[in-house]
Amino acid sequence: MNKRPLAVTMVSWLFIAAGAIGLAYHVTEISPQQPLQAESVWILLLRLLAIVCGVFMLWGANWARWLALAWMAFHVLLSFSHSLHQVLVHGLLFVLIAYILFRPEARAYFRRGETRDV
Repeated sequence: MNKRPLAVTMVSWLFIAAGAIGLAYHVTEISPQQPLQAESVWILLLRLLAIVCGVFMLWGANWARWLALAWMAFHVLLSFSHSLHQVLVHGLLFVLIAYILFRPEARAYFRRGETRDV
């Protein structure tokens, strides 16, 4: 049995935590006085997507690591509308996450997940 690498576990929980914290934060912005707008729905869905990526990476789903990387790349692109500092931080996180999720032991772990139904 191919055991989940610790780094993959940490990245998975990072996505779960980031999604849950972001979801909790943005849900508080919803109120009867403030109707739910399309932008808010997209933000909530993106936060939920981070949680889904983290959970399924823990289960070894190969598609989840690709989706998590795409999620992070999207955040790098969003950072360009803010500051150079955010671009650098998100860019470095993207590189670090990609490195962790595509190391040989992580590839072996996710390859194992492809052979079973999730």
